[in-house]
Amino acid sequence: MLKKKADLAIVNRGFWPQSQVIGEALLRLAETCAMGQRVVAITQSEDGRLRQRLEQADRGDGVKVMDCRSRSNSATGLAKRSLDALIFMAWTFISLIRCRPAKVYVSTNPPVVVPFIVMLYCKLFGARYYYHLQDIHPEAAHIVVRLNPLLSKVLTWMDCLTMRYAERLITLSEDMRHCIRERSNTQAGIDLLDNPAFPVEQGTAASRDGDVVFCGNAGRLQRIPLLLDVIRDYLKQGGSLRFTFAGAGVYTSQIAGLAEEFEAVTYHGVVPAPEAVALVNRHRWALLPIDDEVTRYAFPSKSSAYVLSGCRILAICGRGTSVARWVEEHEVGLVAEPNKESVITAFKQMELNDIPEQGQNFGRDTAQQPLMERLQFSYFTERLCSIMGLKISRSAATESSAYATNPLVAKARKSGKKVTKGKDELV
Repeated sequence: MLKKKADLAIVNRGFWPQSQVIGEALLRLAETCAMGQRVVAITQSEDGRLRQRLEQADRGDGVKVMDCRSRSNSATGLAKRSLDALIFMAWTFISLIRCRPAKVYVSTNPPVVVPFIVMLYCKLFGARYYYHLQDIHPEAAHIVVRLNPLLSKVLTWMDCLTMRYAERLITLSEDMRHCIRERSNTQAGIDLLDNPAFPVEQGTAASRDGDVVFCGNAGRLQRIPLLLDVIRDYLKQGGSLRFTFAGAGVYTSQIAGLAEEFEAVTYHGVVPAPEAVALVNRHRWALLPIDDEVTRYAFPSKSSAYVLSGCRILAICGRGTSVARWVEEHEVGLVAEPNKESVITAFKQMELNDIPEQGQNFGRDTAQQPLMERLQFSYFTERLCSIMGLKISRSAATESSAYATNPLVAKARKSGKKVTKGKDELV
């Protein structure tokens, strides 16, 4: 067996800075592990010059970057995105052979084909891989785009094989874990790990002068047509709540149209993740609409940002879904069935502040502190390292967090200075 050149390879098409949240989390994982191990990031970037961009931002010290140029984005057509995924698949296999890592972290970006290639590399070269399922494909894609039955069957077979040979699997919810186990019959351990979010900076807590906000992807799985119809009817009935939207997606033109129709509706377009957190933090309520079927195969990532912003959540979905159970178990808001009557009733409750006791506690006591701690970047990094059996010190994780947010810390590390706390020292 060939000698391994790296200890860990992180494979994900979305990386810093294009993928603002998960990309940031994976960069922090790479930085943390690189303090004591050989780490490679295999990814895509807009121009194939990610290493130079990291150096300009004083990030990624000790991380070897192997990036190819991206040729698509979320607005690109399905055919071109599929071709780009195949190109990245080939790039991943070539890069893995070149760097020969002992362990590989891979997630579902892109799904199925790249994790399958990682599995093949690990079987051929005696490495271990850890498969992070942010969503389960092809089922999640099939809800939006009807796939050819034969293609769907082949993709499912490939993904099941990848699941069965993984050292460990990581996913977001109990429903997703059950689906993975039922579909693949894998004997690998399946860990649950929440996606992190940017926290509200201390000292920046704003007065909550806004009423209701939706921030994130306005796509086909977010029940946007229902939501817009409900808001229109509610406002025509004399409702007094104000609604704020931010984000991209296929329904942005309809959202913009509703904003032109009603003064109580505002649309900000796409905003950077830290600004989105601040925007949410100025509102009392956040909307979390989701298609019931997709909750078996995915979990809305915007939920983490809502919680860390201290916003109460109105989930618009069936009460038997993982999202509804999550909202009720953690006492972070209300659940409304996905129909006009139920959502309008919830709006009127919010308007009058006529909320059940469990929906009022969020942000006022310590009941949600364990949840909020699990949504921090530092927890995400430390938990992944633990799952993959990578030994890091607490100081390494803390330094990585400071390294990500404080350019002085980065410069100190590059010059070999010790980073300590003190009156005249870097913190």
